[in-house]
Amino acid sequence: MNKKQAVTSLSALAHEQRLGIFRLLVRRGATGLPAGEIAAAVRASPTAASFHLKELERAGLIRSTRQGRSIVYALHVDAVRRLLTYLTEDCCQGNPEMCAAPINTSKTLCCVEGDVK
Repeated sequence: MNKKQAVTSLSALAHEQRLGIFRLLVRRGATGLPAGEIAAAVRASPTAASFHLKELERAGLIRSTRQGRSIVYALHVDAVRRLLTYLTEDCCQGNPEMCAAPINTSKTLCCVEGDVK
């Protein structure tokens, strides 16, 4: 990941509803949720939720797939891992293992593409 990609990802997260959607999809893992359920969960109109989902997708943090008549959005796990790695790769004067303690990996990015643990 480069600086421009990181800024795009962080900019997408710098909005209250988008951050809420992102955190919802982190909890949901690779299975994702239909757009309508996401809108209801974050109390956004369908139009607002669609706009925010497209911004998160444009930033590469989530992916969409069509399932019948629904569009299902899910976390793009690899992209989020790349962002977290980029943010912490120079942690503690080149000792990134020191940054591992505050990150509870059992709760963050608990899934592998297609598999929720």
